Amino acid sequence: MNLEQTYTIGELAREFGITPRAIRFYEGEGLLAPNRAGRNRIYTRRDRARLRLVLRGKRLGLSLAEVGELLGMYDGVRNSTSQLRRLLVVLAERRRAIEQQREDIVAVLGEIEMLEKQCAELLAENPLGAAEARAELTARLGEER
Repeated sequence: MNLEQTYTIGELAREFGITPRAIRFYEGEGLLAPNRAGRNRIYTRRDRARLRLVLRGKRLGLSLAEVGELLGMYDGVRNSTSQLRRLLVVLAERRRAIEQQREDIVAVLGEIEMLEKQCAELLAENPLGAAEARAELTARLGEER
């Protein structure tokens, strides 16, 4: 007699704040494999843990293929050296991508600030201030190229 805790798709959807459709999508991608009782899906603690890892990977910006690879390693020997090394590589790649995005955001915010300043000076009928803002923006754009 198996008394393992089980969950319905609705319970998991509510717990994780996602839709049942999203859970079915992850199932279709091979990331989850619930048992069936007729047409009903029955999720175990293992399925719940895998869903949590899928959502964590998604939050980190990993592709579903990367999440699947990491889950596949998780199903084997836990905390093996090769698994941990692969995870470090994936995390380092993601860190580099996010740091680049942060640099890009800072640059764009700087451009927006200069454009706002230029517009404000033009609206205040201050051509000298607008010219200074335009020159600052042009210099900033020239530095990035």
